[in-house]
Amino acid sequence: MKDSKIPAEEEREILDVVDADDRVVGSMARGEIHRKGLFHRSVHVFLFDESGRLYLQRRSYEKAEHPGKWDSSASGHVDSGESYEEAARRELEEEIGVRASPEPVFRVRGSAETGMEHCMLFRVRRRDGDPEPEPDPKEIIEGRFFEPAEIEEGIAERPEVFSPSFRMLYRRFRDL
Repeated sequence: MKDSKIPAEEEREILDVVDADDRVVGSMARGEIHRKGLFHRSVHVFLFDESGRLYLQRRSYEKAEHPGKWDSSASGHVDSGESYEEAARRELEEEIGVRASPEPVFRVRGSAETGMEHCMLFRVRRRDGDPEPEPDPKEIIEGRFFEPAEIEEGIAERPEVFSPSFRMLYRRFRDL
């Protein structure tokens, strides 16, 4: 049965299905992959400013997954045939209007905690004079730079306002 929260265009979005070792084994519509709980790929990007603050976006209430929650600077699925790096650049530009070459940080194996997504985290360091992020209003309610202490306090006091994947990735990133 189709999830009524998944828009039709996401039902037509084709992603690679991968195995537990992140090897491509086929392709399928995004909605079907999610309904069947199959392994697939995603990216998250952390955008830092010159003073070390992290840009977070608050997801649109129209999103099928984690609506209204604070999340990574940019994130999304890796399209079929696309590399993790290509997806990170695309999502960064589509979601917050930033053109950059993100640096890979680490990869997390797909699990129930990640929604069966093998996830690659990338980092971008904003330089003085770079344009400010411009969130896509169809994807994002708001976005802003947070001090690390603000994020830590927010996760400790109100973890439910952050997406589960962001909380997990932030903890792992912080502990590097």
